[in-house]
Amino acid sequence: MRKKLPVLISVPHGGTLLPGEIRDRVCLDDRALSYYSDPATQDLYDMRGLATAFLHSDVSRVIIDLNRPPYHLPPKYPDGVVKTKTSLGHPVWKEERRPDLACIHRLLLGHYFPYHAEVDRLLLSGKVSVALDCHSMVPLGLPGQPDEGKRRPLFCLSNNGDAEGNSRPGALSTCPAEWIQALRDSVQDHFGGGGSVWINHPFHGGFIMNAHYWHTGIPWIQLEMNRSLYEGENSSPETGSLTDGEKVQELNRVFREIIREWVRKIV
Repeated sequence: MRKKLPVLISVPHGGTLLPGEIRDRVCLDDRALSYYSDPATQDLYDMRGLATAFLHSDVSRVIIDLNRPPYHLPPKYPDGVVKTKTSLGHPVWKEERRPDLACIHRLLLGHYFPYHAEVDRLLLSGKVSVALDCHSMVPLGLPGQPDEGKRRPLFCLSNNGDAEGNSRPGALSTCPAEWIQALRDSVQDHFGGGGSVWINHPFHGGFIMNAHYWHTGIPWIQLEMNRSLYEGENSSPETGSLTDGEKVQELNRVFREIIREWVRKIV
């Protein structure tokens, strides 16, 4: 049997489920929930049988966003750990049915803290040398974001550093620059060469990779794949995410090869 790669794959935003206790509070239907997830990422990044650890959440990110700090609560943080608005500004909760602090506490205890505890358990098992937090991104920057209206690359790799993965003043990079550059080169070899992969733009990386790097010292990279690679351009909250299953399957095959190549370079 081939030895598994010492990699943890985290897929926090692929789920669309609503916990039963809040189902009748939410004003988004199943199509909207599919669109506002990271569609198909549980299949795109499925590294079971290859990576040492594969972790994902089935709960919708608009209910519990695992990539936000637990203290980013509504109403101060509408895009925080429990959202009041979607990325396109649509309300998440029915009027007069927004969750109170006790409800938010139950959601965090039931779904947020267990995920992060499992990440720590896996990182501290002695079997993981590097971790990837895996996401998808819409093709154009969203309203209110720094890259609003601008076309995004096929991939964004993040380690909280600069455009080459080196440390920025006042910030702690979550992996060596050589590691993220090696992953960029491996991705570009499969997806059209220069320009298809950007480092730390438009994203520097989120809470998961930063918090768990600080906690354990094990290197992390956040990876964002452009949804245009597998999702129909007519996808919307009204239609849902129109994903192409065959493209998803092929992308998973390619991604597995990329990870094999990359780990051979760094470990």
